[in-house]
Amino acid sequence: MATFLIVLALLVAMALYFIGIFNQLVKLKNRYQNAFAQIDVQLKRRYDLIPNLIAVAKQAMQHERETLTEVIAARNQAHAILDKAARQPGDADIMRSLQNAETQLQSALGSFNLLVEAYPDLKTNQTMLELNEELSSTENRIAFARQAFNDAVMFYNQYRQSFPPVLVAASFGHPVDAALLEFVDKAQIEQVPQVHF
Repeated sequence: MATFLIVLALLVAMALYFIGIFNQLVKLKNRYQNAFAQIDVQLKRRYDLIPNLIAVAKQAMQHERETLTEVIAARNQAHAILDKAARQPGDADIMRSLQNAETQLQSALGSFNLLVEAYPDLKTNQTMLELNEELSSTENRIAFARQAFNDAVMFYNQYRQSFPPVLVAASFGHPVDAALLEFVDKAQIEQVPQVHF
């Protein structure tokens, strides 16, 4: 009888231990998914600002339609990929696609900013200045949200890879590590994109 109680106590202790591992994996996964939701909000905010910026510039930049179209196309591409990423944050292929789309958008915005420099009326336009300020503020928020997401993913991956969770994570529905949202161009890490008018 004493042996039976000892075995039963050990089985209950092991069950509680594995329940703890499962709960910690769920908690950490929910944390990085929530962190990505903050990136989602800020990127959508930026994507909503870009058409307004283009609309203001379009009147003054009649001869620059190709660049304006390129910015809108890059924005639409990034927005579509962001919707996929919001459904599966941490998926390595989707994160890579989002990184590439963001790089293309930054490049298109860079070309746009160079053209705006040639239009003095745009550089002093009050609406353009306000949109520029909103865009810069949003870029800072995106940088902070990315950092929070990457931190949450790192904690999840560390716990998932540690012993003993690594032995049972896959059977608990956590078969792979979550992917970080990294920049392709390392210079983007060191400097928040600036928009000058």
